[in-house]
Amino acid sequence: MVLSGETVLTGITTSGTPHIGNYVGAIRPSVVASEVVDAKFFFFLADYHSLIKNRDSAQMATSTLEIASSWLAAGLDPDRVVLYRQSDIPEILELTWLLTCLTSKGLMNRAHAYKAAVAANEASQGKDPEKGITMGLFCYPILMAADILMFNANKVPVGSDQKQHVEMVRDIAGSFNHQFGQTFVLPEPLISDNASTLLGLDGRKMSKSYGNTISLFTPEKNLRKSIMKIKTNSQEPGEPKDPESSSLFSIYRAFATGSETEAIRQRYVDGIGWGEMKECVFQCLNDHLKIAREEYNRLIAAPDYIEDVLRKGADKARAVSSPFMDQIRSNVGFKALS
Repeated sequence: MVLSGETVLTGITTSGTPHIGNYVGAIRPSVVASEVVDAKFFFFLADYHSLIKNRDSAQMATSTLEIASSWLAAGLDPDRVVLYRQSDIPEILELTWLLTCLTSKGLMNRAHAYKAAVAANEASQGKDPEKGITMGLFCYPILMAADILMFNANKVPVGSDQKQHVEMVRDIAGSFNHQFGQTFVLPEPLISDNASTLLGLDGRKMSKSYGNTISLFTPEKNLRKSIMKIKTNSQEPGEPKDPESSSLFSIYRAFATGSETEAIRQRYVDGIGWGEMKECVFQCLNDHLKIAREEYNRLIAAPDYIEDVLRKGADKARAVSSPFMDQIRSNVGFKALS
């Protein structure tokens, strides 16, 4: 829950087309939260982070346009919030280096993403455990710390898989404050239940890395095709089914009302057929996204407008980051001698 007077920050990596998991986990909660009176909101396009996996410059530009358009189409008001491109804020990289110098390698060794990459290499016989692991991946939590601490965010909306990184940010900020005096607010993760349970086409967590996503504002015809591809088991119509293990149910629940969800839960008990359930999911999503999809298509066709929004957002962001970076430099000892 966001309270009046708090600062909230979240970002989406510019490594592909936004999918419904991004909408449920970041875009929709951002729009809802931004309506809190007297709170401050920083929403950014994480293009520095995307370089860890995405080396396609054309895709990065396209993804930047798509993500910014998605946020705006979903109802985000750029006059109420600060919406910016991460790479337009040079103070973030300067702060990243300062934090890197204070962060222990042992802390980074414990990061989930790094450990997962090592484990995947070890599972392949004969592979070097560090094969393909860049310093970008290894130091990802430090850049994330700079994103958050640069604007002294109190709350950081994340999925449960990112909770550890926010805890690391608290450790890093605490070390800096201890060494150089009180400088940073210690942030708290704001966990969305739906963000941690939304499943993809193959039953795993919806993720670009798995290639199991449903594009957020894909045309109606493509949306239907994607939903019809969702993996199900071999249970026949009439057989009771477990909604909690169903990708279809996880997606439906993320878009439906509470009463609609409970009605569908009962239909699982009664043995709803998979084809019928897929049609229910399609109708629910299509009804929910139809108006926003039309606005998204309008915005995608107006890149100059999106660029103007991002540049104005960067100006607002730097009005905060530039003077704060001067304070941080002074705290560290980078100051005039007379």
